[in-house]
Amino acid sequence: MAKELTEEQMRIVDEAIERAKKAFKVIETYDQARVDRLCQAVAWAVANKKTFKRLVDMGIEESGLGDPVTRMNKRFKIRGVLRDALRQKSVGIIEEIPEKGIVKYGKPAGIIGFLIPSTNPDLTPAGGAIYGIKARDVIIFSPHPRTKNTSMETVRLMREALEREGAPADILQCLPNPTIPMANYLMSKVDLVMATGAQGVVRAAYSSGKPAYGVGAGNATMIIDETANIEEAAHNTMLSKTSDYGSGCSADGNLIIEESIFDAMVTQLIKEGGYLANEEEKAKLRAVMWDAEGHRTPNTVAIPPQKLANIAGFSIPEDRKFIMVMGDGIGKEYPFSGEKLTTLLALYKYKGFDQAMEMMHAVYEVGGKGHSCGIYSFDEDHINRLALEAPVSRIMVRQPQSKANAGSFTNGMPMTSSMGCGTWGGNIVSENIHLKHYMNTTWVSKPIPEDRPSDEELFGEFYDPELEK
Repeated sequence: MAKELTEEQMRIVDEAIERAKKAFKVIETYDQARVDRLCQAVAWAVANKKTFKRLVDMGIEESGLGDPVTRMNKRFKIRGVLRDALRQKSVGIIEEIPEKGIVKYGKPAGIIGFLIPSTNPDLTPAGGAIYGIKARDVIIFSPHPRTKNTSMETVRLMREALEREGAPADILQCLPNPTIPMANYLMSKVDLVMATGAQGVVRAAYSSGKPAYGVGAGNATMIIDETANIEEAAHNTMLSKTSDYGSGCSADGNLIIEESIFDAMVTQLIKEGGYLANEEEKAKLRAVMWDAEGHRTPNTVAIPPQKLANIAGFSIPEDRKFIMVMGDGIGKEYPFSGEKLTTLLALYKYKGFDQAMEMMHAVYEVGGKGHSCGIYSFDEDHINRLALEAPVSRIMVRQPQSKANAGSFTNGMPMTSSMGCGTWGGNIVSENIHLKHYMNTTWVSKPIPEDRPSDEELFGEFYDPELEK
């Protein structure tokens, strides 16, 4: 990969920017009905089952990452993004607050540079396109080199949909043969950067000199207390851990289980397809999962448990869906307590909820602070304590983490494939990146009756009228 930007690469980016500017002059004139129709057109172009299956197969073949069966479910996330986009206003008046005399108007952000991860080469550009078009933006995608052909094809299909609707195809563009220098140059030329992917990518976005939304690293951890429905918790854990072979940063990585139900939970996890590695097998897994410096090895990411076991030097039955290891400690020196991004799960036992909180805090000191946590519990006090203490932006209650925290049809989280992790994770927002982040907002303020409390109300017992004389 080129380490310096060539004149040809600079020309490619500059020409894309110029085409984007021309397209922007058109889309910024569209009314709400027009952009809504375009959102539907580009979404259907890639989210129909036949097309999305082809894109899924293409992406997995190109990258060697992911599961062709469960990745197909991601087409429903595109439907969720479209649902959320269509239910909101983005043109003209988008909100009125009469009692405050406030009227808000939606405006486009402009030209967006969008970095695509290798794990979602089709879903990410589709979701970004829907929100971008809804906000009347234009987007230049920079795909991951490992999955550039899949992303190029995804964007090509959406461009054709735009053309069929009489809109400029250049509302959406995708850089060919991307390199890191090209992506960096693109980010320096746009109005806004969307960066979904590895932390190096996010740091580069924040260093671009342009406004940027990035995401933090994950290390999703679930607490399972004595009130949990064990069957539900185990089944949801399997769904989360096996989705696209655990490639997402939202996939369950650690289970912190109350000792009174620990054995029953492990038994149920085995019924759901888990394989409990013995100490010798765990040592072999550690040897291949991380290098001498403690960095995760790329050849173990997002692969079936049988392949992971084979790489480690042992075998497991073909019907096993994920591997479990007993946690041997929490901390930087215990890599199993960190993010794994594959079909591997660490189990920890706690006694009393205070210890569960201590272990949860220790996990997020290892990694994943700001991203996601969850709990299987019917004890509202436990749920509330976790919400008060966990240094994360989202907590899923009795839900499969990787299928829920980016939005689902059974919760109220905004649908997205990009999740901000707040200052904990080095991000500017601690919420799911959705439509409002693709827009500028103009606030119009009109006079209202005076809303000025007395000094006695404002300062309470600290107010001393003698000092005001």
